[in-house]
Amino acid sequence: MGDLVINEAFLQQVERLQTALKNNVAGLFGGNHKSRTFGSSCEFADFRNYMPGDDITKIDWNAYARFETLYLKLYLDERRLHTKIYLDVSQSMAFGNGKKRVAQLQLAATLAYLSICELDKVSIYAVRDSEIIEIVSSISGRETYFAEITKLNDIEYFGDCFISESILPTQVGYGDGLSVIISDFLTDNDYERAIDYLADKKRDLLCVQVLAAEELNPKIRGKNVFYDSENQSRSYRKNINKDIIRAYREAVKYVQDRIRDYCNARGAEYILMRDDKPINEVFFEQLAQAEVVK
Repeated sequence: MGDLVINEAFLQQVERLQTALKNNVAGLFGGNHKSRTFGSSCEFADFRNYMPGDDITKIDWNAYARFETLYLKLYLDERRLHTKIYLDVSQSMAFGNGKKRVAQLQLAATLAYLSICELDKVSIYAVRDSEIIEIVSSISGRETYFAEITKLNDIEYFGDCFISESILPTQVGYGDGLSVIISDFLTDNDYERAIDYLADKKRDLLCVQVLAAEELNPKIRGKNVFYDSENQSRSYRKNINKDIIRAYREAVKYVQDRIRDYCNARGAEYILMRDDKPINEVFFEQLAQAEVVK
């Protein structure tokens, strides 16, 4: 998989996991998710009294022989969902010698593979400035996955990222799967309306904040000039001392708390992903603890 650096042994471990969806399942037939409605799978769910107009092939004649009452057999409805993954591909996501980028792409590729294993469809989008760029479109099946997922390696990182302006004009289904936003969320731009939009659509929502180790615990000291990675015309000359570092860490914590609290208020999940943390730890520890996977 080139830059994605995901080995097949790890993907085989991922196959044993399952996404833990909370909202109503309203996808197409043919998936592995149990809907809250009844349908035509082979897994028995319950009985109810027969009513005129019901399908007579679903009458339980053995129950009729015992109770002389017509009962209808109900089966769980298995649905096929559509996982949609949005990648912030602004310049700030290229910080840290590309490690943030690799962490983001590994996570996206692994979540996509998990959805494929559950017989769901997957689409992956790049979000740059106010534009949505479709990278992978409605793929399904392992063969198609391995043929298409390498397109993630070709994504270029530059510009800014306006998450809400990009996602709001798009069409998403109602209650038909998981939406994932993977970004550093180090922005003054609005992302709250996008979270509201996806939550209102009853989609399960996961926001992953990817930060470099240097962004969390900067080592730099002394006099320096800093440039806004997404707007090079903005520069800052600072003498970095202990007080500045303390204030910076408080600001980073504020950003983390802000996105976490907003997600919690909207029924969405939030995790912080360090770019130096192995992808297997993210999946088997962080996502499992957040009950995104089980």
